[in-house]
Amino acid sequence: QVELVESGGGLVQPGGSLTLSCVASESMFEFNSMAWYRQAPGNRREFVARILLDGTTTYEDSVKGRFTASRDTTKNTVYLQMNSLKPEDTAVYYCNAVLWSDGTSYWGQGTQVLVSS
Repeated sequence: QVELVESGGGLVQPGGSLTLSCVASESMFEFNSMAWYRQAPGNRREFVARILLDGTTTYEDSVKGRFTASRDTTKNTVYLQMNSLKPEDTAVYYCNAVLWSDGTSYWGQGTQVLVSS
């Protein structure tokens, strides 16, 4: 059973920065991809950013240029550096990983990000 543990959420003022972390219980090379999603109250969970096995990153349009996904394979950890945060970035942020062996998708428990003055 794969476990994903997010951390780093909190309260930040508009224009501020936060870095989220997601630690996986398995080697990152077991996953086709690791991604960040978010869900605001009353909204569907939406894609934010993804890192593929080869290190390629993709982003949702509204976060391009502000958010950066990265990874440390020695720590089985992916990060989401979030800059120039806006109130509309407020959401619970979830880490996702997809096993390359069978396509099973795993989710972390989420970490709350609140952007407010």
